[in-house]
Amino acid sequence: MKAFIEILREKYGLAQPEAEKLLEQMELLTYRKGEHIVREGERNSSFYLVADGIWRGHYLRDGVDISLWFAFQGDSIFSSWGYVAGLPSLVSIEAMSDSRVYRISKSKLETFFSSSVLFANIGRIIFERQFLDMENWMINGGAAQAKQRYLALLEQNPELLQHVPLKHIASYLFITPQSLSRIRAELSKKKM
Repeated sequence: MKAFIEILREKYGLAQPEAEKLLEQMELLTYRKGEHIVREGERNSSFYLVADGIWRGHYLRDGVDISLWFAFQGDSIFSSWGYVAGLPSLVSIEAMSDSRVYRISKSKLETFFSSSVLFANIGRIIFERQFLDMENWMINGGAAQAKQRYLALLEQNPELLQHVPLKHIASYLFITPQSLSRIRAELSKKKM
């Protein structure tokens, strides 16, 4: 847990005592590759922090599986519709590798946040980080070159290729699997 607290300190700027207090409120769960914390159409209002492993948020549209995001150690994951509005999730959240997450119910998290201004600021910081990450992806995801998006993704998360099928990475990059194969082949030729 000490190593994970350091990750929370680094990612969110939390002080060690506050990170410890947050984790004390949470339950550590283990998931196998392919298991879900929520599927599209189900309800789940809990909040999670990824202790280790890789997660994918995705949905189906006209039979096509579309990846929205990937989450890694220290990232928060939750169904926005489930957490905020108590409605069925619009996305499925799936483990791409064997993983561990810290979980807390929305009601318990809100009680924790309302117990002090310091703890309320933890919530603000975590959710602000979520917004920054989302906006960063929206801006960079719109980059003109699919190759640039692919290289940026690999630079930030090199372990992704070990755990996530290329078809999911392609949909996340807004390209076809065939286009991704061409990009990878081109990059392989340059390495030779």
